Amino acid sequence: MTREPALAELDIEEVLERTPQRLLVLKESDTFLVADVYGDVTGDADGLFHDDTRLLSIFRLRFSGQKPSLLSGMVSGDNVFFTAHMTNHPLSPLESAATPKGVIHIERKRFLWDGRIFERICLFNYGDQPMRAPLTLQFAADFHDMFEVRGEKRPRRGQHHPAQLGERTVQLSYTGLDQRWREVRIELSETPERLDEGCAEFLVDIREHASWVLHVEIGGGPAAQPDDRRYRAAAAAARRSMRARQRRGARLQSSARLFQGWLDKSRADLALLTTDLPTGPYPYAGIPWFSTPFGRDAIITALQTLWLDPSLAQGVLAFLARHQARQTSTFRDSEPGKIMHEMRKGEMAAINELPFAQYYGGVDTTPLFIVLAGAYAERMGDIQAVEPFWPALEAAARWIERSAAGTANGFLSYARGEASGLANQGWKDSHDSVFHQNGATPEGPIALIEVQGYAYRAYLAMAELAAWRGDDETAGHWRQRAQELRTTVERHFWQNDLRFYALALDGTGRPCRVRASNVGHLLYMGLPSPERGQALVRQLLSRAFNSGWGIRTLPPEAVRFNPMSYHNGSVWPHDVVLCAAGMARYGEREGIVQLMSGLFEAATHFGMRLPELFCGFERIPGEAPIAYPVACLPQAWAAGSVFMLLQACLGLHIDARRQTVQIEQPRLPAEIDRLQVRHLPVGGQRVDLNFQRLGQRVVAFIEQQRGPQPVRLSVQF
Repeated sequence: MTREPALAELDIEEVLERTPQRLLVLKESDTFLVADVYGDVTGDADGLFHDDTRLLSIFRLRFSGQKPSLLSGMVSGDNVFFTAHMTNHPLSPLESAATPKGVIHIERKRFLWDGRIFERICLFNYGDQPMRAPLTLQFAADFHDMFEVRGEKRPRRGQHHPAQLGERTVQLSYTGLDQRWREVRIELSETPERLDEGCAEFLVDIREHASWVLHVEIGGGPAAQPDDRRYRAAAAAARRSMRARQRRGARLQSSARLFQGWLDKSRADLALLTTDLPTGPYPYAGIPWFSTPFGRDAIITALQTLWLDPSLAQGVLAFLARHQARQTSTFRDSEPGKIMHEMRKGEMAAINELPFAQYYGGVDTTPLFIVLAGAYAERMGDIQAVEPFWPALEAAARWIERSAAGTANGFLSYARGEASGLANQGWKDSHDSVFHQNGATPEGPIALIEVQGYAYRAYLAMAELAAWRGDDETAGHWRQRAQELRTTVERHFWQNDLRFYALALDGTGRPCRVRASNVGHLLYMGLPSPERGQALVRQLLSRAFNSGWGIRTLPPEAVRFNPMSYHNGSVWPHDVVLCAAGMARYGEREGIVQLMSGLFEAATHFGMRLPELFCGFERIPGEAPIAYPVACLPQAWAAGSVFMLLQACLGLHIDARRQTVQIEQPRLPAEIDRLQVRHLPVGGQRVDLNFQRLGQRVVAFIEQQRGPQPVRLSVQF
């Protein structure tokens, strides 16, 4: 057991430099890099990862035997380049003629392309004397599976092979228990004075007002000779690729520079996390822990951005339809028709140490898949948009119906097949997130309240799609199922004394009488009556739930409330905006504007990048929100949150079948007076919309449109 170091033994500056908010990430396709503000990788929760394997666990730069003095370290606004600016500590006369500190500028600039790091290290001597000092690169590759990095212990591992050394190259390799060969090469543009399996040392001579440059490439693939030409060509390709992803869909332009910065950062993060797969664009969930396809996360992200960029929804639907379950496996929690929860490519998944190679333990992903398909068809105004997915949609709907029929009350429920699976299978999937009012853990199968909302909306979506296809009999069947479910939910989940829905029902049908943010998702799906919906809106906007930064997952009254926990009192931006979108369905606007202000102000404290979650402590004037220590940053559905929240403020709905943009009771965020939506796709048309604050009202108008089918704007105040 590792002893926790005493506070006096810790380098506090180093601890602060390596908090999640100061770890910086780059991603390209299935490769991502996490490093600190110096550009160093230390072997903690950082490294170069590819296909859920850490290829590089140590990568440190030392100048004259020391970590340089940091000037700045940051990722570019488009998320392509990381750059660290540093300078030297004083150099001893034994190394150089008494070089004082701050005369050698050290720049590390890097990016990812084609599965490898391209890095340029440039030293410039601003002094009036020549300089000689050693520059050292330290490196190592542990080839740990992502789950090992997260803390999983393994009884045995594969085989590390002896390092292969060349004049300017080190190759490190490993054969896993899955018999797959994995390797990483460190390739240098200059010949070091000394090179071994963990270190390259250069003796750098720089004349006054002159520079020295080293190119480094790290990754797999064919051997290469790093140089400036390769670096520039790869950099141009990486920037073109990112620019193409950022240009998808409509553009937003606000009247306030800081708010615009939030919009731009969120868009850049979605572009960073989106991987172009053979089936189309797919948003990976988050870095570092979830940089892989997740079903639920991708569907929610696609719903958040659907009004601006329908292409993301198409890519998500295509991928999930292709990987729909076709057989029953208790190990993978799969049954025919279920939609995938998670996919992993690492060694532990490959040899079934864990079930996550292709795992289906999410009770909500399957109905959400249908919900997204229905929303996508409506957004495109064309039933043919979902025709390729129709067999998958039918199989998914049959699974929901079949699974619900197997429970006493007809609710869609979950219970993991084996102990290796997830104990809780809703979006709040930590082990302690579902409980009774007295804190007792319920016995399964568990029926979550929001999942019944997803199933209700999925049934309605199937009815609408079937009717659109001309199958009225099938449409009637799904409408009846939706109405039956709605009636049953109201009877069994509604707690009249609380004026709230129970969090869940346990396996005996006993309600978990806990108020939780899950009901906001029920509002988004439109299941509650108007009266009950309004009661939920008022409670979610109350101080019990709203911390001032956003809606907490639990109010303080809950027995398991802990504002520092993962799911029991923290603030999740995507959860906040699903609640807000639900409130919008029930006519709320001012409360949504308040939620927008809270999240925007939180974003300003997180570098305009909302994390996966943050702590749910009450907001104190003059103080920042408190970070959750190991939140993913960036996270796809956190990045997409601003766009769904903005749509809820604007009261905007696109009816592409009728070539109409509907605006109902529009509001602008308090921070801006004008918003322009450029190149909004509606059918075959591209529309420029303007929203302008005039006194107490917000007006909306079409500035211009291009295409063969004019779009009509309908505004209700």
